[in-house]
Amino acid sequence: MSEPVHSAAAVPVRAVVLMGVCGCGKTEIGRRLAAALGWTFHDGDDFHPPANVAKMRGGTPLDDDDRWPWLDALSRLLHDAVRDGRGVVVGCSALARRYRERLGLPHPGIMLVHLDGTADTVRKRLEQRAGHFMPTTLLDSQFATLLHLLGLDHERLTYRHAGRDFRLTDVHGEVAREIIA
Repeated sequence: MSEPVHSAAAVPVRAVVLMGVCGCGKTEIGRRLAAALGWTFHDGDDFHPPANVAKMRGGTPLDDDDRWPWLDALSRLLHDAVRDGRGVVVGCSALARRYRERLGLPHPGIMLVHLDGTADTVRKRLEQRAGHFMPTTLLDSQFATLLHLLGLDHERLTYRHAGRDFRLTDVHGEVAREIIA
């Protein structure tokens, strides 16, 4: 007599990572999504050490050595939420596959949502934004990294788009309905 085969229990989504370039709407949509789900929103930018913020404020892109501690802190936040059954929404650029892997993605309890838009629209949004450390001069390097994602990465992750030209319509509602379903 053979042993019965048990399938792994489905892991409910307890964390969402909203990824995309700076100015794509991660914070706005993240706050709305967290409110719709009754979860907590965390802006990934708040987890950067002061040296990273100073570097970006000065117009210098971060290198991987700068990013690893930041991504590790976000990974702990996400995986703790899944383990503990608490819901979190995190806004994090996560533009390169190695950064998403450092976050521990893909993971069945974490949904990755890619917010998309044109470079012109995002640049206009950044130019209108006050008080953020990320200068528009770094946007081109973010889009270059993102083009690699769109052109070469074929990950099995969940992506949703924020709509044409970043009209903040019901993206948070669509994602919330999918998680609750």
